[in-house]
Amino acid sequence: MSDLKLFRLSGGEATELVSASVALEKSLQTVVERNMEPLFGVRFLASEYSTGVKHGGRIDSLGIDENSSPVIFEYKRAVNENVINQGLFYLDWLLDHRAEFQLLVMKRLGADEADSIDWRNPRLICVASGFTRYDEHAVQQINRSIELVRYRDFGGELLALELMTSTKVEVTSPEGAPTPKGSVSATSSKTVTEYLAQSPAELQDLYAELDAYCEGLGDDVTKKALKFYFAFRRLKNFACVEVHPQTRTLLVYLKVDPDSLDLEDGFSRDVRNIGHFGTGDLELRIQTPEQLAKALPLIQKSYEAS
Repeated sequence: MSDLKLFRLSGGEATELVSASVALEKSLQTVVERNMEPLFGVRFLASEYSTGVKHGGRIDSLGIDENSSPVIFEYKRAVNENVINQGLFYLDWLLDHRAEFQLLVMKRLGADEADSIDWRNPRLICVASGFTRYDEHAVQQINRSIELVRYRDFGGELLALELMTSTKVEVTSPEGAPTPKGSVSATSSKTVTEYLAQSPAELQDLYAELDAYCEGLGDDVTKKALKFYFAFRRLKNFACVEVHPQTRTLLVYLKVDPDSLDLEDGFSRDVRNIGHFGTGDLELRIQTPEQLAKALPLIQKSYEAS
């Protein structure tokens, strides 16, 4: 992000905003914890969470994301500090203390959220003012969901976040999958992956084109297969896709303001007050290549906002 320059325009004059790292990493941690959901799509659970006397550590920040995956945040406080190894230690601790984390979620968010924790792919987000190329290479060799996020502070007015690298871990095992909630269709035992495999060839082709487009939007895109939908994520989800073979339909949920569009019957719908799987206020119903072509610019708009 060293080449990123921001300018304030006033009266036709451009004044550069000088970027810097936050003077104290603790102040960055406070900002992230207070704004974890808008910044990362993660609900805050705890700060400086103790791992007990035996392990003798403190997890900087704990949260749970919009796909019900546990999230550990670690902030780099010194140039020589290895937050990746430290975070991996805490990930292993978390997987060995699932009941403790579930109790924390129950206390903060309720029993339904605690029952919906997805243990298949907990995330580690490392936040720092910079990472080395060795850091970026190292996380690609580890079969864990790790994201390196670089930040810059512009005069205390603007905070820029850049996803430097993230590992793409495919989750296919049902072990550790959450107990679904909130929908009649949750009684189904089939997963979205199984629905896709059973779909007509035309619907599989539509999904393949959609999948390729989403993953091709940038190197920062990761995909996660949950029980009822595929989640495409940048720092946050930008597209959640359900597959319905009986109606030959893909339902796509995007983080686009429905009020900013002229909604079309049979194609786009405002679902802000309608329960659904995944995240996003705009629902797109895709059954034809023509509808998919109309959907792609909206998917890009959601990606750019995430």
